Amino acid sequence: MSDVVDEGGDCTGHRATVTEAEVDALVQGICFKTGPPRTLGVELEWLIHDRDLPQRPVTPERLRAAYAAVRAVPLGSALTVEPGGQLELSSPPAASLMECVGTVSADLAAVRAVLDEQGLVLVGLGHDPFRVPDRFLREPRYDAMETCLDRTGPAGRHMMRASASVQVCVDAGHEEPGPLGHGRRWWLAHQLGAVLVAAFANSPLIDRLPTGWLSSRQLMWAEIGAARAGAPPPHEEPRSAWARHVLDSPVMCVRQDGGPWEVPEGLTFREWTRGQGSRPPTRADLDYHLTTLFPPVRPRGHLELRMIDAQPGEDGWIVPLAVTAALFDDPQAAETAYRCVKPLAERALNLPAPHNPLWSDAARLGLADPELREVAAACFAAALDALPRLGAGTEVTDAVAGYLERYVARGRCPADDLLDALPGTPAAPAGSGPDAQGRKDIPS
Repeated sequence: MSDVVDEGGDCTGHRATVTEAEVDALVQGICFKTGPPRTLGVELEWLIHDRDLPQRPVTPERLRAAYAAVRAVPLGSALTVEPGGQLELSSPPAASLMECVGTVSADLAAVRAVLDEQGLVLVGLGHDPFRVPDRFLREPRYDAMETCLDRTGPAGRHMMRASASVQVCVDAGHEEPGPLGHGRRWWLAHQLGAVLVAAFANSPLIDRLPTGWLSSRQLMWAEIGAARAGAPPPHEEPRSAWARHVLDSPVMCVRQDGGPWEVPEGLTFREWTRGQGSRPPTRADLDYHLTTLFPPVRPRGHLELRMIDAQPGEDGWIVPLAVTAALFDDPQAAETAYRCVKPLAERALNLPAPHNPLWSDAARLGLADPELREVAAACFAAALDALPRLGAGTEVTDAVAGYLERYVARGRCPADDLLDALPGTPAAPAGSGPDAQGRKDIPS
């Protein structure tokens, strides 16, 4: 959801129409750009709460004033606003982990100083525990998105308005096979992704009550549906599998130069190229369509890992960034992670993420699941061993070591702290609570 898209003017720019074959070739050519892994990035989404009364809704007027003040501050990262008023910082591609940490840390310090003057704070939670806010952004893109997602239930509004994440971006990897090959990294992202969901789950509450899921944010993403928020079939060549997925996914909207955007029902991009729809699709329509697909791992030339809940504390985001970077970009750690997660693949039943039992258990149980706990501990240890080879400073390695001791080694995650803090309220059994009645598995 961090894509910057022109909301006005010539919405159908690049007016040359595209054929089905051209779409297939374009997607295969632009979504996996291979080569030695050299760069790293992170996209941080934050909820914004009142500093003194976090349960009190922040009015649109306060948000507009705060964002006007923040935009006056020079930042190294791109700043965008999410539909519910969440703030997102997207780092530039960094040549090292420490460069990425340094840039984003400085930007966050500047943003926090401005927000503090407004009586507001950044909050690292995967889902707002108090409410699903009213929509802050009133733009054609989000009007169309809400109309489209409402067809599958309330989960889309939760995602748009009340969720926040840590999204780690790594290079696609080498063309050749091996620990850093793009095929291995694509596969690893979808298996290790469940471990990251479990280890960093931080959204157990909705409307102040336990949902029975440690990552309610991941549950909401899954409930949006496989066509919009699912991965392509596993164990297939990444480029062709993703291209087919793009063509066979439903079109969210047909943009117009004036007036509301059309929101077709059930029209896939493949069908659009074959003559269905109110007008032929263009290259700009394809580019836009790619931004309306929300799989747990999105190929954008690089790989964008989207499954990690926003983390508590000012610097909590550094741990998932560092662990992910180590497990993907250090060859020894990548090989260890591959061996550790391989047995987990059997639990996925060859079904795409996140709509399979492995991801369901990760979101619901976190590291209380014994196998996920064991794999997470091994992966964190491998990452901790690799971080000095990636040039990580002691503040980063100490943060990862502390997280391993506090959470992973004990089979816990930040969501457990939130549940423990509820006064006199025992954690709800799995599958109970608001918005989760009767759920046993993430829906397909």
